[in-house]
Amino acid sequence: MAPNTVEKTPVTLLGLGAMGTALARTWLAAGHPLTVWNRTSARATALAAEGARVADTAADAVAANTLTVVCLLDDTSLEQVLAGTDLAGRDLVNLTTGTPAQARARAEWARERGARYLDGGIMAVPPMIGVPEAGGYVFYSGSRELFEAHRETLATPAGTTYVGEDAGHAALHDVALLSAMYGMFAGAAHAFALIRKEDIDPASLAPLLADWLVAMAPSVHQTADQLRSGDYTKGVVSSLAMQVAGAPTFLSTAEQQGVSPELLSPYFELMRRRLAEGRGEEDLTGVIDLLVR
Repeated sequence: MAPNTVEKTPVTLLGLGAMGTALARTWLAAGHPLTVWNRTSARATALAAEGARVADTAADAVAANTLTVVCLLDDTSLEQVLAGTDLAGRDLVNLTTGTPAQARARAEWARERGARYLDGGIMAVPPMIGVPEAGGYVFYSGSRELFEAHRETLATPAGTTYVGEDAGHAALHDVALLSAMYGMFAGAAHAFALIRKEDIDPASLAPLLADWLVAMAPSVHQTADQLRSGDYTKGVVSSLAMQVAGAPTFLSTAEQQGVSPELLSPYFELMRRRLAEGRGEEDLTGVIDLLVR
């Protein structure tokens, strides 16, 4: 045992999938006494050899330490695993992927059982855990006291970004960023589809595409500024009217290339709807208001 082990906060970890195992190994490497539990006990064998204590039950694991981190499949799994477990006086950090509503309900569930609660959204894949230069981090929301008490321990596997007392905000930030990511993937998929039948090497388009997306990314700051001020004409370079006028070129090109426009058409339709409301001098920010029900 490392000489400084007793100085580190003991951690209980429930769930040893790919992410849970990466978290476990990082805490062990940093000298944190670690108690683990997993439904499939075989997954804990290697960690036991690395110094983890393997609990027979989830309840035993929770009882071992004040701080319990949960990294399971979904909210239903958490409900099943912790059913009947004494959580009084415990600090529960939930890194299980869920919705904002589930996080808020789980925070209330934990409070009723005498536990402090923190929800987390992991912005990383397992190979990024324990590798600071990889840039992975975790959104946290819920009990500020819990977060501050365990900030250093939680920062061991990945960076920490606290986004407020509302327990649902970590999940909301997580899904918001990932939604933007999938939108980017959709655009990239359409771009590659356009050249698929041409004598153009995808590898030659890739760096151009990557550089273009990086150049366009700062536009989110203008969008945020317009949303905050309510003035969607502020700083407009290419108006909504101009961009709607150009949309047929994109659709015609897709048709000529034998590419379905289904990834672009919904966005163009929102642009046309906003223009029909007489908002031609605006930026594209107004489509956001059309999305909000």
